[in-house]
Amino acid sequence: MDGKHGASRRQMLLGGLGGAAVVAGLARPSIASAAVTPAAVSPDPVRRAYAFLSAKFDEFGSGSDLRVPRSYTGGFFQTPTWDFVSSFAYDDALVIMAWLAGGDVRRATILGDTLLYAQEHDPIGDGRTRASYQPDSFTTLNGSLDIGSPAAFTGNQAWVGMAFAHLYARTRQKRFLEGALAEAEWIQDRTYDVVRAPYGYTGGRNAADEPNTFKATEHNIDVGAFFTMLASLTGRPVWRQRARVAFGFVEAMQDASDGHLWTGTDPDGVTTNTRPIPEDVQTWAYLATLDRRYSRSVDWTLANLAATDAGITGVSYSDADVSKVWLEGTAQTALALRARGSAKAARPLLAAIEKAQATTEHGDGRGIPAASSDGLDTGFGDLYHASLHTGATAWYLLAAKGWNPFRL
Repeated sequence: MDGKHGASRRQMLLGGLGGAAVVAGLARPSIASAAVTPAAVSPDPVRRAYAFLSAKFDEFGSGSDLRVPRSYTGGFFQTPTWDFVSSFAYDDALVIMAWLAGGDVRRATILGDTLLYAQEHDPIGDGRTRASYQPDSFTTLNGSLDIGSPAAFTGNQAWVGMAFAHLYARTRQKRFLEGALAEAEWIQDRTYDVVRAPYGYTGGRNAADEPNTFKATEHNIDVGAFFTMLASLTGRPVWRQRARVAFGFVEAMQDASDGHLWTGTDPDGVTTNTRPIPEDVQTWAYLATLDRRYSRSVDWTLANLAATDAGITGVSYSDADVSKVWLEGTAQTALALRARGSAKAARPLLAAIEKAQATTEHGDGRGIPAASSDGLDTGFGDLYHASLHTGATAWYLLAAKGWNPFRL
């Protein structure tokens, strides 16, 4: 199974189930420019989306204070009896990249330093970061952390590592490269599997610090992209060699008949998990490699995951439920289309996200909701809701800016 699907890079709440998906009731070894084909995008929705991220960032601190933004706002996550404030490391990595795409190096650096603080003050202290943190963790700076989900999924580590890599590439501040290398060594030491074919990287550690023995296509895309960045930044060929292992797993997960990618393997690390089929691995494989073979997976997404709900048309999370629109995945698809030179095809998807920004039930006219309406079933045992989401907002900004997070 994929690490995010049922236990993921953003998976959340007390059991370590991640931030992008919510339990009911409660990324080719070559470096190219991160910029892709330009497209005309109205600046107003972009400005409003950046204003949302800034407001979330300043909710628990100001100025140069170390802090993280809550991941979800409104609706399901804020009721008279419950205010869910957890901040997911995957979302935070995306926010850093969105700010770098928009030229806000100051905020990106502060958030990057916050994640470095979390890494350096982790109770285990082996280079990992956790799936989520509570924003008040960083107000006293006494060396302790309020960890929301203690899980350490492989994909999460790679996303935080990619954020550090982008920060180092932009600022040349060595601490960010050191943080990225610590994340990478953690991944290599604890998840590398060349015993059970198809070879690749396993799912990391769960909330009880037990090994996840499945291999996720998503995680291996993330690792391949991250290690490719490190090869470029350090000049060490070993990282490119390791990236090839991760991308080899991704290649093994592509179905020959129609080009889509499977989720990954079962816990035996061998048997392919074929249900459901998620969106993100389809578009991420292309974004991470720019390999034409994965253009077919982008086409599969458009043909099989199209969804319309609440006046919004985009793509859904997986083939398990196409009754609602997943805004984060819609932005990922738009960016993949732009990356392959189809700016015209991307424009309707961006317009749909902007419509959701303006009309969502729990909206503020600035943030992007996770789903077009409550109750989007991922097919992996969790639901998305129409609450505003920093991750979805950041993906929209990356798509609107044409900024590929998987490439330096």
